[in-house]
Amino acid sequence: MELIQNTPDLSAYLAADEVVDHHHPLVRETAARLVEGVADSYDYARAAYEFVRDTVPHSQDAGDPRVTWRASDVLELRTGICHAKAHALAALLRAEDIPTAFCYQSLLHGDGSGHVVHGLVAVRFNGAWHRQDCRGNKPGVNARFSLDGEQLAFPVDPQSNEVDYPVLYAEPHPVVLSALKAAPDRPHLWKSLPTAL
Repeated sequence: MELIQNTPDLSAYLAADEVVDHHHPLVRETAARLVEGVADSYDYARAAYEFVRDTVPHSQDAGDPRVTWRASDVLELRTGICHAKAHALAALLRAEDIPTAFCYQSLLHGDGSGHVVHGLVAVRFNGAWHRQDCRGNKPGVNARFSLDGEQLAFPVDPQSNEVDYPVLYAEPHPVVLSALKAAPDRPHLWKSLPTAL
């Protein structure tokens, strides 16, 4: 699949905003800690990915009802669904000048009740974009940071009408962000997440 930037301006994939608040002191402190002892930007990207994947539990897996969407809140509260964790990872990567995009899949819901939009990021290295999924591993899910072939949490199953969306967004998709901001808790969010983009 060819990944397509929704804006040709690469600097848009380094920007800070209210969601990807990489100017926030907690994001800066976390990035500074992670950058210590790494050899290069690739090693930093892997360290940031593993930090978000492994130290911020996916709120569904953890049974945490709180909803986070701003990167600094995800890092402070240490909880979030895939979209929130993607926002946190994007902030950490952009804090160290690594272009990072938001991308999405439509996957069959875990309970089989339909589809739900799943959030990922893509990082740009050596002139190419590489998708990464930091949602967090569990039995049956073994995502890894990789620039040599994707190791995502959920490869799509076309027979189940699952879809990989090729568009790389500089900002979180507004439909996803609206659902996150409006949800009073995760059980409500689970019912209001978009099924497709």
